[in-house]
Amino acid sequence: MTDELLVYGSYGYTGALVAQTAVDEGLSPVLAGRTAEKVERQATDLGLDHRVFSLQHPEVVERQVGEFSAVLNCAGPFSKTARPLYSACLNAGTDYLDITGEIDVLEAIAGRDREAEASDVTLLPAVGFDVVPTDCLAAYLHTELESATHLALAIDGLGTFSPGTAKSIVEGLSTPGAVRQDGQIRSVPAAWKTRRLDFGQGPKPAVTIPWGDVSSAFYTTGIPDIETYATVPEYAATVMRKTRPIAPLVGSTPVQSALKAAIDALVSGPTAEERAQSVSRVWGEVEDDEGNRFAARLRTPDTYDLTAQTAVESARRVVAGEVGSGFQTPASAFGPDYVLEFDGVEREDASEFSEVGMSVEE
Repeated sequence: MTDELLVYGSYGYTGALVAQTAVDEGLSPVLAGRTAEKVERQATDLGLDHRVFSLQHPEVVERQVGEFSAVLNCAGPFSKTARPLYSACLNAGTDYLDITGEIDVLEAIAGRDREAEASDVTLLPAVGFDVVPTDCLAAYLHTELESATHLALAIDGLGTFSPGTAKSIVEGLSTPGAVRQDGQIRSVPAAWKTRRLDFGQGPKPAVTIPWGDVSSAFYTTGIPDIETYATVPEYAATVMRKTRPIAPLVGSTPVQSALKAAIDALVSGPTAEERAQSVSRVWGEVEDDEGNRFAARLRTPDTYDLTAQTAVESARRVVAGEVGSGFQTPASAFGPDYVLEFDGVEREDASEFSEVGMSVEE
């Protein structure tokens, strides 16, 4: 597979897992990033070829990606890296994948759909934990209730973070929450809704958060009203609501710089042992205008281990020509059962465990 797949951001925490997984699967991607020493050391250790380039000069990026069939972008935050790479890919005729879960990034890529079709380029973002399991679950729920007009998705078990993920979260601290209503994305306050949901171990509190599925699930299912949740400690929803007034301060350049510097110094990502002990759970429910409802749950391995597996397999299929041109979501590209192909992923119907209770904070 040499000279067919380029992995950009390969030496970051998640990128390194992706690169190692690719090698373990018998693939030989070319590794890339902006820091020569890091990518050279990694490529030497894995016995792979490498490239060194930043994303500052569009003509350089286009020339680099033009050598490959596909690019898999693992360099977050994707608000900074996605546009230079997918724009270069569109110009060069190279397929593009990434592991983002950022709503704005997904919406921007979806907006290039027609251009991608005209250029015979596949744009397949979000091939990591968020969004593959949730997107596949959304697609499955929709097949079970095709009349659905409302979709809710929730994640439990996000206990560890890589530096890139932590920086993406920091960037989002100053922005409001987001839901989709009547097909349009709407900004809402932090912890806009609180629900108690059963992921299979009894009810837990969960609050609305702006996950990428607010974007991707709409393109996968066409469902116009979408909300995404994550579990939190009992006190967290109250804290989130009370700290809404200071959100602009958190978004200021000095505070953002300080927080990201602290992440670089303190966050290294979970160890292999910690990942082996980690389990995540996903809950989803659809409802139509007649009150019919259907719910299901997923149990998955660690988010980072699953991301490495889904990203590599998705890239392999794109390079093999198994995915059509234009903008795709994981489930539109591979179907609702795609996530079940990976070890440790289990799905069960859970209509009887759907909603325990709900309160709304406007």
